Amino acid sequence: MTATPSTLAPTTVDFAPPRAAGAQGKSGGGELTDLGRLILHCADQPGIVAAISRFLADHDANIIESDQSTSDPEGGHFFLRMVFHKRDLQAYIEQMEATFEASITDQFDVTDWSITSASAPKRVAVMVSKYDHCLLDLLWRARRGELPVQIGLVISNHADLAAEVRSFGVPFVHIPVTRDTKAEAEAKQLELLRGNFDLVVLARYMQIITNDFLEKVGCPIINIHHSFLPAFIGAGPYQKAKDRGVKLVGATAHYVTEDLDEGPIIEQDVVRVSHRDDVATLERRGADVERSVLHRAVLWHCEDRVLRQDNTTVVFA
Repeated sequence: MTATPSTLAPTTVDFAPPRAAGAQGKSGGGELTDLGRLILHCADQPGIVAAISRFLADHDANIIESDQSTSDPEGGHFFLRMVFHKRDLQAYIEQMEATFEASITDQFDVTDWSITSASAPKRVAVMVSKYDHCLLDLLWRARRGELPVQIGLVISNHADLAAEVRSFGVPFVHIPVTRDTKAEAEAKQLELLRGNFDLVVLARYMQIITNDFLEKVGCPIINIHHSFLPAFIGAGPYQKAKDRGVKLVGATAHYVTEDLDEGPIIEQDVVRVSHRDDVATLERRGADVERSVLHRAVLWHCEDRVLRQDNTTVVFA
């Protein structure tokens, strides 16, 4: 399907249908359909863990995994992630949410929390330009059941990857973007994304996301880029890195914010390189790191392992 920015008539896309859980179908000894996740972020104070444990026990839920962290035991921020087992969770999750809202959130002034079912994959859309390595890795892992996601749409400002994406059974929409048509192109993108997805992944999408897009898209956005930044900005970073004689190449995955490439970091990694490596080798090794870093960032986000505070993150990996 091709959409041009000058054509703003509604675009109909049949998003890829949900797939059954793959190889990761069990965790912690319980059936995936009976596993839930509870996460929260609030001011640190005595009694939070005890109250939440009591809440889960009152709902006949068994805690099978628990992670917590505080930035400071006196006046700091508290972060918690619990995985629990409750038989027939789907039938009770709305009741649990209502009880949690009425009791725990008021008692401890919690504003950032969620209770989710591990059996519900996150609905993900991917935006890409011409580089295919991160996109195809995500599609392959999703198909194998290595990511708890349903990739329902790929949007690109170039048509190059259409056939490869559609071979995975995922809709591909080409929306060209130019300096003069950027606002129209974003309007078309938002028409497809808003309300349909839990996460947008920029898998080497070589366009700047505007503040207006961020405000309207309605879900988090994760980006991946080489880890040289703020050095070697612009085109040809690996040539610049080779000319400078770098000894490390790597990648950074982060949430997208109004500050370009400065959002909360989820994951980073590096590999060593040497003077023997030419530019093509640096690019290949950089692409390998980008794939693995983006995969981990998407996995951890979709398993509710990443909690944000201002411009940083706590990751229970």
